[in-house]
Order: sequence, then structure tokens, then C-alpha cells
Amino acid sequence: MRPNAAGFPKILARALKNAGITGHNKKSNAFGLHPLALSIIYILLTLYLAEQLRKLVNHLTKSETLVRQLLLEFIATLELCAACFELLIVADNFGVGTYALLLWLLTLWWSTKWGDATACPYCPMEEAFTGARTWQSALNIVAVQLVAAVFTFRYVQLLWAMELAETHKDKAYEECTADLQVDMVLGSIVECALTCSCRVVSKILAVKSFKFCTVIDTFFATVMVVLAFNLSGGYFNPALATSLKFGCAGNTIVEHVFTYWVGSCTGALLSCIIFESNAVQRFLKGESVEERKDE
Repeated sequence: MRPNAAGFPKILARALKNAGITGHNKKSNAFGLHPLALSIIYILLTLYLAEQLRKLVNHLTKSETLVRQLLLEFIATLELCAACFELLIVADNFGVGTYALLLWLLTLWWSTKWGDATACPYCPMEEAFTGARTWQSALNIVAVQLVAAVFTFRYVQLLWAMELAETHKDKAYEECTADLQVDMVLGSIVECALTCSCRVVSKILAVKSFKFCTVIDTFFATVMVVLAFNLSGGYFNPALATSLKFGCAGNTIVEHVFTYWVGSCTGALLSCIIFESNAVQRFLKGESVEERKDE
């Protein structure tokens, strides 16, 4: 005897409602979906579009060319910033814990999809600082990342303007507010110190290259973001901070640039010096205390 197929949609609908995913006011939330579910759908849409654009770029351009590199950086930066715009909605309405969990999962995803793209200005700066690329090449990448960061809100605004979720109401045209909750100097120290910590840990894990190092790296970075969340916002990425918070009420341009550009970039460059220090290199080579004493 065949099961009652007509009854399955009702069973599914009841299960979704009991789980809290549906059953919300359809006038405020499309299809009665939970606002968090709609935010996740927006994020997934962004990830899907970015992945299709990456495939298109890889198909149309030659490998290892400057054009491909810049296009992939543009896509990665736009993807990062667009997803984080939605994560701000999540943090404001569903708490820092939910925000952190989604950020960690997204960071894991990006670590498998971006390839050599970083979506972060201080990464090419680090390479130029250590001689791995020219400063001109690094600045070209930073310029493309900055253009993508500035462009991102136009894409996000289109999504928010539809107001499919109650949490998006008026967000498309609302004046934003800065996340810097401390003075400029302390904010820049926070961004500098925690960016430096993240980059040193990331470099060490990259060399050690043991199982689950990516999981540990992304988890550590997420923890640092949470620690700084109520101080500077915990951006640790100048392009991301500029996309989300440049020109927002509560900060001057000088405060923004000093905190999120000077602070983060200084921390990243300091991480290069710390990573190349004798202490870290000896640790990576596994030298014991006795071996160092013999020297």
C-alpha cells in the first residue's frame, strides 16, 4: 500500500512550525519563515552567487594571471563583506553567540573556496613586507579589495530593501552607527594586538600543517572577534571594517582609519617580525631547551 503522499507536506509544515522555522507573521516575514532563517538564506545566496562567479572567472581567464588574481580578490571581498553585513543583523537580533557560530562556519567554508584570495588588505602587505611580492602588486590588490568593499552595500541594499524579514525593516536606508566603543588609541591597540595574535597563530599552524589546523585557526580567530566585539567590533580586516562602518555615526574618518587600517595593518606586519623571530623559529623546528643551551 502506498503511503499518503498528500499528507507529507502537512507533516513537513507541522515539523517546521514546531521547530520554530515557520509560523511567523507572513506580513513581516516571507512565507512565515523565522527571521534568522531568512538571514541564513541571504548568506547562502551570496555564497552561491560568489561561487558561480569564481567558476566563470576561472573558465574565462588564464591561470596565474594578474587579471584572474584581481577578479578573484574582488569576488572574495564582496562575498565576505556581504555575508558580514547580514551577520550584523544576526548579532543585533539573535546575539553574539549565534553570530560567532555562523562566522566560524563561514570562515571554514571560505578557507576551502578562496584559494589564494584573501579579501584582506594586510595579507598582500605582509607578502610585500617579507619580499614575496612587490609593493606595487600589493597595492593593486588592496585597491581592488577596497573597490569591492565600497560596492558591497549596493548589493546588500537591494536585498534589504525587499524587507522579507522583520529584522530588515528600514535597514536599507537607515543611518549606520559605529562599533568603536572605546577611544581611538585603545581601539587601534585592540585591533593591532588581536590581529597580530591571529596572524601569528595562523602562520604557525600553516607550517605545522597537522590535522584540523584549519578548524583550530578559524576557531581561534572567531574567539578573538568575540573578545573584541564590544570594544572595536573585532573586524581585524580594514576592507571589511570600511565596507560595514566607514562614515557611520559615532566615528570620524581619522578614528576609523587609525583604528581599522593603521591598527590592523600594524598588527599584521608585527606578526611577520614575531613569526621570523628566533624563539618562534626554534619552536617550529622543535629544538629543545637543552639544544639551545648547547649553542
